[in-house]
Amino acid sequence: MIVLFTDFGPSGPYVGQMRTAIAKYAPSEIAIDLLSDAPAFNPKASAYLLAALAPDFPDGAIFLCVVDPGVGGDRLPLIVKAKNQVFIGPDNGLFSIVARRSSTASVQKITWKPDYLSASFHGRDLFAPVAAMISTGKTDISEPISKDTLAKPDWPDDLKSIIYIDHFGNAMTGIRAKTLSATTRLEWCGNKFSYAKTFSSVESGAAFWYENANGLAEISINQGRADDLGLAVGEPISILAP
Repeated sequence: MIVLFTDFGPSGPYVGQMRTAIAKYAPSEIAIDLLSDAPAFNPKASAYLLAALAPDFPDGAIFLCVVDPGVGGDRLPLIVKAKNQVFIGPDNGLFSIVARRSSTASVQKITWKPDYLSASFHGRDLFAPVAAMISTGKTDISEPISKDTLAKPDWPDDLKSIIYIDHFGNAMTGIRAKTLSATTRLEWCGNKFSYAKTFSSVESGAAFWYENANGLAEISINQGRADDLGLAVGEPISILAP
């Protein structure tokens, strides 16, 4: 399957145009819209979100990832293989976390060129066709490069900030919950959040943090919206010792 992960937003033609490009080269391939509202222009936050979401997918899944504020610039177009999955997109740090968490990660530079490559939509013109060609077994479209050349290798293993706000107003952090304990509190702008197992563990209107379904520490309000507090993507989060 080909899995789409973009910051294109839930409306507009862009996801549909990429799906059309996929269908041109691999008409029988399954394409799944995983996320179209990744943090806009934000490869750093998106890198941690992608790393949390990818493990739900099977071996062989091909992730077509476009969070590309530098489109048309000199960043490389990449194919990254990590944990038996494939990630296709720009070299701007988007794949640095999935690569770091895989002991067998490898990196290739895309060498295939379309007949027409727009300056501003490499997702449609380059990355989508490459994802489709990989799904059909085509191999002469890239060349190996060193994993050490991946952009942003200095980003931390866990990101102490908000990386995504979902439809319900829950604020996902880039912190893996397994690195914390049940006695750990999170803090933002003087607000302190204690751990709870799930929403029903606290009273209605109470704020807390919990381990979400993707293994990340998430700040929530039971039957309310954490973003009403002012939490937003990029806001720093502190970890308080027990």
